[in-house]
Amino acid sequence: MINAVDTVWVLISGALVLLMTPGLAIFYGGMVRTKSVLNMIMMSFMTIGVITVLWVLYGYSIAFGPDAFNGFIGDLSHLGLNGAVTELVGAPGHQIPAAAFVMFQLTFAIVTTAILSGAVADRISFKGWIAFIVVWFTVVYAPLAHMAFASQNGSGGLFIDRIGALDFAGGTAVEINSGASALALAIVVGKRIGFKKDPMRPHNLPFVLLGAGLLWFGWFGFNAGSALAVTGTATVAMINTQISTAVAAIAWVAVEAKRDGKPTTLGIASGAIAGAVGITPACGYVSPMGAMLIGLASGALCSMAVGLKYKFGYDDSLDVVGVHGVGGLVGMISIGFLATNTVNDAISNGALNGGGFDLMLRQLAAVAITAVYAFVATTIVARIVDKLVGLRVDAETEMTGVDTILHAESAYDFTGVAGAGHLGRH
Repeated sequence: MINAVDTVWVLISGALVLLMTPGLAIFYGGMVRTKSVLNMIMMSFMTIGVITVLWVLYGYSIAFGPDAFNGFIGDLSHLGLNGAVTELVGAPGHQIPAAAFVMFQLTFAIVTTAILSGAVADRISFKGWIAFIVVWFTVVYAPLAHMAFASQNGSGGLFIDRIGALDFAGGTAVEINSGASALALAIVVGKRIGFKKDPMRPHNLPFVLLGAGLLWFGWFGFNAGSALAVTGTATVAMINTQISTAVAAIAWVAVEAKRDGKPTTLGIASGAIAGAVGITPACGYVSPMGAMLIGLASGALCSMAVGLKYKFGYDDSLDVVGVHGVGGLVGMISIGFLATNTVNDAISNGALNGGGFDLMLRQLAAVAITAVYAFVATTIVARIVDKLVGLRVDAETEMTGVDTILHAESAYDFTGVAGAGHLGRH
């Protein structure tokens, strides 16, 4: 029997998560300079189209098909969604049509891929971006999604069924994966012209705040929707998401004010995202006070981590590594300390709740496998795509602006404004 209430919740959650990608586009668009706004937004919207097609053709089958190789990858039995949409998924009493689950997980694949664009803002070729995401999704995201999410009664995904790690909504396949992959991609593409020398400030902070607000809203579907049912676990995941996101926004601004002397709107927006990232793997496993600690750690540590690119010399344009990579790491490790079976009776307690360090070791194993696989595989993919297609625009295009050169458009028609003013004076 299909549970109608659970089905509606998963459908709504899928719509919320899909909204996160346009939200990310606005968030990123506000953070870049005026000459790159449309290119940033375009990369996110193109990702929606490309990943949807790949998900239907083979992505869902690789990620959620029956296990084909020791928890690393699914088989190809659902190519073209063959048989997938007629099945039911979920626990007894909470079963939903598989088509709802297919759609929900598609939105995860889309936003994870789109996140990577922030690492290479201002300088990546549009055709290179398309070629890269096709291969990266196939080689990196889909297998990691299988490892993290494809539980099949003890014989499915590597992290859940074989290692025994906990990841409620994507600390591995989404957050640590995007952080490690962004680092690899940024290194292969290289630094922006003028990195460390020229001012590269956000051109539209209201855009940044609007995008952050849309991401915050969509994240409730991302985390609470991962329960796949209207249960107590879903409600805990939702309130924990709110708590961590809010606390991290405060923590980031506090660190910023102490370090730089001024709290900023960019800081509070970035802190909110860091808190949402940090609670993503842990939202269904920790208490509200645990969520508060995760938010505090995520906001403070991510605020400090974004400066590492200047110390180590990699140009992660919009701080994907510092926010998603470090935030995901905080969340996954926090589970080892803070997990409690008073919130979720299906799990073991973390170290601070009397469970010892066994769970922590399992969490660290999942983190290490994700980070190493994502970084190495993305490096190889990026180098191959760069060799065959070309990932970076030429210096003239970068200096002039990718919007006008690659898309023949400009986000702001300053000449039109000036012309209107001239006519008005006469």
